Amino acid sequence: MTAPGPADKDAFLASLRGFCSDEFEMERHGLDPVNEAMIRHWCEAMGDTNPIYTDDEAAKEAGHPCIVAPPQMIGAWVMRPMEWPPPDPRDGRRALIAALEERGYSGIVATNTEQTYERYLRPGDRIRARIRVEDVQPEKETALGTGFFFTTRSTYLDQHDEIVAVERFRMLKFKPKPKPQGKRPRPSMNQDTEFFWDGLREGKLLIQRCATCGVLRHPPQTMCASCRALEWDTVESAGTGEVYSFTVHHYPPMPGFEMPYAVGLIALDDGVRMLANVVADDLLIGMRVRARIRSVDADLSLPFFEPEAG
Repeated sequence: MTAPGPADKDAFLASLRGFCSDEFEMERHGLDPVNEAMIRHWCEAMGDTNPIYTDDEAAKEAGHPCIVAPPQMIGAWVMRPMEWPPPDPRDGRRALIAALEERGYSGIVATNTEQTYERYLRPGDRIRARIRVEDVQPEKETALGTGFFFTTRSTYLDQHDEIVAVERFRMLKFKPKPKPQGKRPRPSMNQDTEFFWDGLREGKLLIQRCATCGVLRHPPQTMCASCRALEWDTVESAGTGEVYSFTVHHYPPMPGFEMPYAVGLIALDDGVRMLANVVADDLLIGMRVRARIRSVDADLSLPFFEPEAG
C-alpha cells in the first residue's frame, strides 16, 4: 500500500475544510436561564469569592443592577443534559472528527481556548450558542503523532439575539505514535538528581543531606527548605522503612511492567519518604519493608521494596 501523495492530502484537507460552512453550523439552547443557584455552585466549586457574583449590594456598588455571572462560566449555560440527545446532523465538529477517525486519526487532545466577553450575564438571561468549525490546518507532525489542528467557534447570544461572548476552542486529532515496547519509561533525570541514579547503579540508596543543618531531603532539591543553604552531600540509606501508602496498577498496560504492579510511598527510617515499586503478596499499610536494588535494563537501576525478613 503506497503512502498518500500530495494531491490526495490536498483533497483530504479540502474535504475537512468543507465542514467550515453554514451548512454545518449548529445551535445549542440553554435548558435553564442564568440563575443564582448555578452561579453559587460554580463559585463554590472554583473557589471564586468575588462578591459581585453572590451579593446584590456588592454588585450594585460595583455598578451592576444585581449580581452577575462569572464570565468564564459562559459554556455552563448551554451544556448538554446528562442524557445526551440524538446527534445533530448540523454538528460539523462531530462530522469532522468522524472523518478523521475513518482515516486512522484516533487520538484527540485539546490544545487551547480563547474567550472574549461583550457583557456580564445576569439572572434571567437566556443563552444559546451557534457552534461551527472555523478552521482546519494542514497536517502537521507533532510529538504525539501526525495530525490536524482544528478550531471551533462558539458564538453566545442572549434572548435579544445580541452577542455576549465568543469562544474559540482548538484541538488536535492525530495518529498516535507507536509506543515503545519492553523498555521501562525513563524517570526524570537531571544534574540535581544525577547522584541518586549513579548511586543506584553502584548498588547504593543515597539520600541528599544539607551540609549546613544536616536535614535529609528527598526528592533532591537545589536548596534546603529548612535553612536555605545550597551546599549538600549525601548519606547512604539502609533502605528500611514502612509502607505509608500504596496503590496497585491494573490497567492500562505499561511497557516494561508486569501487570498488576504496586507503587508504594515508603516512609524510610532515615526520615524521608520515597515512591517506589513494592513486591509483596499481601501488601498492608505499616508493613516493614527493605529496599533491594535491581537493574531493570542496561542503564537503569531502581529500588524495589520487599517485606523485611521476620
